[in-house]
Amino acid sequence: MFTYKYSALSKDGKKVSGVIEAFNEMDAAAKIKENYAIVTHLAPVKEQGKAAAFLSMDIGGNKLDDKLFTLMCRQFAVILKAGVPITRTVALIYEKMTDKPLKRVLGQVAEDVEAGRSISASFADRGKKLLPTTFLETIHAGEESGSLDVSFESVSQHYAKQTNLKDKVRGAMIYPAFVLVVAIVVVIVLMVKVVPTFMAIFDTYEAELPFITQTLIWASDFFRSNILTIVGIAAFLGLFYKIYGNTEAGRLNLAKTQLKLPVLGEIAVLNASSQFANTMAMMLNAGLPMTKAVAISSRVMDNYYVSSRVGKITGRLEEGYTLGRCLREANCLPDILVDMTAVGEDSGELAQTLSMTAEYYDHELERATSEALAKLEPTILVFLAGFAGYIVIAIYMAMFGMYAAM
Repeated sequence: MFTYKYSALSKDGKKVSGVIEAFNEMDAAAKIKENYAIVTHLAPVKEQGKAAAFLSMDIGGNKLDDKLFTLMCRQFAVILKAGVPITRTVALIYEKMTDKPLKRVLGQVAEDVEAGRSISASFADRGKKLLPTTFLETIHAGEESGSLDVSFESVSQHYAKQTNLKDKVRGAMIYPAFVLVVAIVVVIVLMVKVVPTFMAIFDTYEAELPFITQTLIWASDFFRSNILTIVGIAAFLGLFYKIYGNTEAGRLNLAKTQLKLPVLGEIAVLNASSQFANTMAMMLNAGLPMTKAVAISSRVMDNYYVSSRVGKITGRLEEGYTLGRCLREANCLPDILVDMTAVGEDSGELAQTLSMTAEYYDHELERATSEALAKLEPTILVFLAGFAGYIVIAIYMAMFGMYAAM
């Protein structure tokens, strides 16, 4: 459908203007004449040109702030429940918004709604590159059912839970990441600066160096002589991984490999299960049909292999098969999730069952992530301590041999 701006005369002769969606100009004119006597002007809304879009682009990118987005949804729910008209609601939230990408979208939506356009259609048009598909579809379903405030409340709760889970994982990863960076820097400094300084001292004496000291010298010489080669190989491997990961076969193979990794594989499976259960529950509660809910849920899943497998079951659903059977045939999600889905279908409480299952997988994902990070921290520290100890022993043994030869 296309968007058209129009001007018209009402039956009492008043001039009106607005925006309407239609398949073509004739369809738009017919829709306008249902409410107004004469159409005086009708023109398609032109999309912003590439040059203008570039010049008007916000500095700092077009990335969605999860916390502010969740707050925006919560504000919509609260204000709409208070009985405030939708036009005034959008204007109020627009005035208080501090995030530039969201403020830009809200400003455009405010103009559209004021002109008579539906808020779901405006959000879908103005924010399709910024806003999540789950948000757009839920708001559209809520508007059609007349429960827009409930839809905003559902979306705000969903993304609040997702944001809290991400924050917990991100917070838990800060310390291990810091320790890993420090370990890499220490190793580089020791091999490039500290070890060669001591080796220069040992070279002035004719005493034979211990084997452990000789291995340290060989490692230091190799590292210093081939530092550019090592960096080049690392850059090549990173580039190859990026290019291979952008191909269809590469994305599938890397995603399948991720699921098979010792610790990260479990986290990837739990994450996929949590995303599927949470999104499906929200989509079904919003009133979306099963096939569309599954299609949207598959698109928000991080693991590409699981996403593609789940996305392909929509054809089987259209043939009349149950979701539980289709998920079992897809064989990409845990048996507990599949069994609970089948139970929910049999009892007629699929959305509620998936909500309960989502809480279970949210908890399991948080637990698995915490345990993995708890194991990673001492592993890094032990490696760093072992490497530092190796250097200290190699140097001290050389010094003792040097003193014995004096």
